[in-house]
Amino acid sequence: MELQTHGARKYPTSALLGSSGELGWSTMSAELRSHPASEMAVVVPRHTEIGLVVIGNDNCLVTRQGAGQIQRTVPRVGTIWLSPIGVGDNEATITAPIRQTLHLYLPALLFDRLRDDFKLPVTPAHSIRYVAGIRDDVIQHIGGSILSELTNETAAGRMYVETASLTLAARLLQNYCDSGACAPTKSSTQSFDHIRLRRVLDYIAASIEDDITLVDLARIAGYSPFHFARKFTLVMGISPHRYISRIRLENAMAQLATGKLPLAEIALNAHFSSQASFTRAFHRATGMTPKEYRHRRL
Repeated sequence: MELQTHGARKYPTSALLGSSGELGWSTMSAELRSHPASEMAVVVPRHTEIGLVVIGNDNCLVTRQGAGQIQRTVPRVGTIWLSPIGVGDNEATITAPIRQTLHLYLPALLFDRLRDDFKLPVTPAHSIRYVAGIRDDVIQHIGGSILSELTNETAAGRMYVETASLTLAARLLQNYCDSGACAPTKSSTQSFDHIRLRRVLDYIAASIEDDITLVDLARIAGYSPFHFARKFTLVMGISPHRYISRIRLENAMAQLATGKLPLAEIALNAHFSSQASFTRAFHRATGMTPKEYRHRRL
């Protein structure tokens, strides 16, 4: 189930250009919005919100007030705002249109996972600072990849979003947390042994046509989702979501070669929401459309 966002209530005059609502994301929600000159509604955020400017406006000024601060920012490309959970006096005014802003909503559950894994203090999500106008290459890079997934779905997109959402939460705790409030009391030194890896790879092979989540794989490996994603990538040289996407693509290629299943069914087996999304992803990976590939193999 998709996380309920406050975007429609907070930005009632904006145009919604894209949403994760139909993509089945469960650990994060995303909205791409175009904002006119406007005043934003006062909303108490239930999730930590990251605002990332995709197409900005140097002639615009965003003024927002919250957490006892007044912040003024020119919304250039890559500009970031953070709105933590529970900041209820958050008001904002936009003086000129901002063509595209990506809004990412991270629930407290993500921060709780990191708290449990790294022995962080209670409710670390509430320790995120209310800041505006920052620039962060890590957040910008992850935001760009999430935007790409929002507009061009991949076979393991939900897996990637799970990994990316944990990484974003960790980044916020690393760089934008109240001083000392997010310091871990103990670190993990476990290694990813071959037996655990074999169990994970066997599970992926056996369940490739089912929904595979990062939480499932981490449980099988005996790690937290955040630790598992990092260890898997170090050992395999590829992230879990890219590995699963590659296996699903190989299976789709085999199904295309037999000529027995319709393209819509193959797309569904590969976990795409539509045949069109499958065709775009297949073409990016192979340089051919599924129909062209099937024609050459038959």
